[in-house]
Amino acid sequence: MDILKIGEFEILPGEQRKIDLPVAKLYTDANVSLPIHIIRAKKPGPTIFVSAAVHGDELNGIEIIRRLINEKKFKIIKGTLIAVPMVNVYGVVNQSRYMPDRRDLNRCFPGSAKGSLAGRVAHIFLNEIVKHCDYGIDLHTGAIHRSNLPQIRADMSDAATKELAEVFGVPVVLNSNLVDGSLREAAVRNETKILLYEAGEALRFDEFSIRAGMKGILNVLQHLGMKRKTSASKKKVVPFIANGSQWVRANASGIVHNIVNLGDQITKGQVLAEIGSPYGEVIDAVKATRSGILIGKQNIPLVQEGEAMFHVAYFSEDDEEIAERIETIHDQLLPDNED
Repeated sequence: MDILKIGEFEILPGEQRKIDLPVAKLYTDANVSLPIHIIRAKKPGPTIFVSAAVHGDELNGIEIIRRLINEKKFKIIKGTLIAVPMVNVYGVVNQSRYMPDRRDLNRCFPGSAKGSLAGRVAHIFLNEIVKHCDYGIDLHTGAIHRSNLPQIRADMSDAATKELAEVFGVPVVLNSNLVDGSLREAAVRNETKILLYEAGEALRFDEFSIRAGMKGILNVLQHLGMKRKTSASKKKVVPFIANGSQWVRANASGIVHNIVNLGDQITKGQVLAEIGSPYGEVIDAVKATRSGILIGKQNIPLVQEGEAMFHVAYFSEDDEEIAERIETIHDQLLPDNED
């Protein structure tokens, strides 16, 4: 019998379980555990993990997983789904991106059983979760005070990963290099095909990002044959692959008046924002250096000279068509301008 063992827990085919995987203790002697929800079909098939809150202040992914496993009609027909809504439990509790030792967990993989606290959590997650999996989807948001348009970041040079990225169904895909110490790099070394989903802002729920992420996960599960395709499945979204991207930085310090929104088509020389003084004068205008699509932006209306303000992705395709596709998907997921 194919028994899945995570820590001291054994999960049989056809079983669905919620487990708490011990990680460490606080100095108060309270235990801290990773909450894990496992769904196994009776039929063998791929094993996939879906993780969120590797950065503890990135909350959209928690809600995506919560909705996914609580959907009444959700069922796996083959294989195994391992859902981990909070990888950095410490960060979630403290509403912080980091671990208590101030390390970025997403730079501590593969970790060590006897290393720092962040290294130990990375080691446990890699060895108890990732090493069982053929595929993975890691859910992220923008940093605090920054929003990201729903996008997939993946190694598009790998054919199988490229196929998953296209199936996910968001309009923008960034061909992204692996970062040393990241979960994505460690997963690839484990021969696990992995997507990184970026959408929304830290410490905030964004309904469009949540719905787009949940739909993308369902698309991947259907593609892998782990979930039946529904009659409600709409025409496949063909994503646009960005050739590159660049942050446009502030050319002055002051109070910001944004002119553009996420998903907008940007043309070279276009004014993206005005920077003004506390007395009302316009000090300078922030202009696009190249044409593309706005996929990320700073939200706080105060800026220092040199700060990154707008993240613009560049494509070989028609930018107007991409902007229209983004608007169409937004309207499908949030009909009648629902917020």
